[in-house]
Amino acid sequence: MSRPRIEFPCDYPIKVIAESQIGLVEEVVAIVRKHDPGVDMGRVSERASRQGNYNSITINFRATGEIQLKQLFADLKECDAVRLVL
Repeated sequence: MSRPRIEFPCDYPIKVIAESQIGLVEEVVAIVRKHDPGVDMGRVSERASRQGNYNSITINFRATGEIQLKQLFADLKECDAVRLVL
């Protein structure tokens, strides 16, 4: 029997690549907070692309299981500006 790749609960980083727009970080953090209300801005980092068209937002949150991760990824992908969730 193989061990699971991730042992839950755990701190889990996600990266969101999205088109640059006003309020983007706040919108992404609000979506993540639906799944982990304990996320604060100290666990969020943002980096703009070279030309400033896209932003990379990394958030470390508390993952509780596969279902939570799948729902979070689906919710993030529903955001119009989001292009990729890793």
